[in-house]
Amino acid sequence: MSKPNESIFRKLQFYTTANYPCSYLPGRAARSQVAAPAHLVDDASYSRLIEQGFRRSGLFTYRPDCEHCQACIPIRIDVQRFTRHRTHRKVWNRLSGPEGLHTHLSPLHWDAGHFELYQRYQQARHPGAGMDQDDQAQYTQFLLTSRVHSNMAEFRDRQGVLRMVAIMDQTDTGLSAVYTFYDPDWHGSLGTYGILWQIEACRRLGLPWLYLGYWIEESRKMAYKGQFRPHQILRGGVWIEPAQS
Repeated sequence: MSKPNESIFRKLQFYTTANYPCSYLPGRAARSQVAAPAHLVDDASYSRLIEQGFRRSGLFTYRPDCEHCQACIPIRIDVQRFTRHRTHRKVWNRLSGPEGLHTHLSPLHWDAGHFELYQRYQQARHPGAGMDQDDQAQYTQFLLTSRVHSNMAEFRDRQGVLRMVAIMDQTDTGLSAVYTFYDPDWHGSLGTYGILWQIEACRRLGLPWLYLGYWIEESRKMAYKGQFRPHQILRGGVWIEPAQS
């Protein structure tokens, strides 16, 4: 995979990690291209990196650079052209009104209730994947450590019970959905609502794109991302709108 060559990256270097087990496709090896040094990845360079298919995990800004696999495809939602289909409308109407979830936006910060919800989510949705054993330090490093413009939104029900937390980065061209975790036992399509809410947040901010990270056609866990249309995928360094079936 080629290195970014814009002038904004002149102080950055890019290295490739060693192979590690793929988190999404069992039996495959993965590796990443990482931007370094991390402290030089500021808001301006991060915005350009996001446009070239990079993501952020804590202080690491990376993109897949697998030797024999190109299954991870960057995907972003066209916010202005997006329209909710029937299922989306039902979820939005149920959870966005006064009887639904109430949202509070804040800078990244530690909260014991957030961490407890994160642990429950990992243990229910991703058992055995490693993050279900995260301690406070690992959680903080993964989600609460950032050198760019990041925020978190917490979603509570009418009784004030925490149901979902979404971590987002703001770039020049959109919001990047870093990570969302939610109550695995609560009904209501929380994951879908989290994306719909972030689309509306982009609209309020006048930002054209919601970056959803990577879509993997072979991964059942990633299939939901393709349901938000219209969207674009990054192919050969160019964002294109795929043919819709």
